[in-house]
Amino acid sequence: MSEKRSEPENKMKQNIFNSIFPREYNFEEMLAEQADKTLAGVETLVIWLNSRPLADPVHLVQIEEEVDAMRHRMEDKLINSFSTPFDRQDIYDLSRQMDYLLNFSKETAIEMYTFGVGADKTILAMAEALLRGTAFTVKGVKIMNTQKDQVEDLIRKAGDAGHEIETLYVSGMAELFRTDDPMNALIKREIYHHLRDAGRALRKTLDILHHSVVGLL
Repeated sequence: MSEKRSEPENKMKQNIFNSIFPREYNFEEMLAEQADKTLAGVETLVIWLNSRPLADPVHLVQIEEEVDAMRHRMEDKLINSFSTPFDRQDIYDLSRQMDYLLNFSKETAIEMYTFGVGADKTILAMAEALLRGTAFTVKGVKIMNTQKDQVEDLIRKAGDAGHEIETLYVSGMAELFRTDDPMNALIKREIYHHLRDAGRALRKTLDILHHSVVGLL
């Protein structure tokens, strides 16, 4: 029966591997930069939703385009890199899901502006829960390889925010269906759905973050 290696032994093996096959790129730093920019995008969405009247969300669109460029640059490096700090599929998926989260945030703003829809209490509450969950996730991404014992608590808190988005979606839809304005309900349902999808992207990001941290133990 093989014994489980101690943490010092694992670190020594990793150091030997890294000295033979040095990492060409700092993927942890690139993920942290993307996470920060994602958080900035969601913060921009919440600020925009609280403004009157709702202006063209050009700043949010610009942030989303910058994140797209960051993600593509990282993917190019990922393809060409021999070694990575953890599973390269997890690196790719983590980056991709954060990108989805921001894409849905952008689409929410674009459709609200295009349709002339103002933010109601459900939209504001879902966006604020998304912001809280994203903030916890960003903290987790930044310490995933250095303070793994704290990441689980951050994942749990972010997960609670993700579940809150789902609950708000259901209660908001129930309220919409009780109104006498079917056109407004149809349009608002589209907005709610984008925020719900952003919440689901948040939860998938957390699943990948958890999987990555377990692999790093």
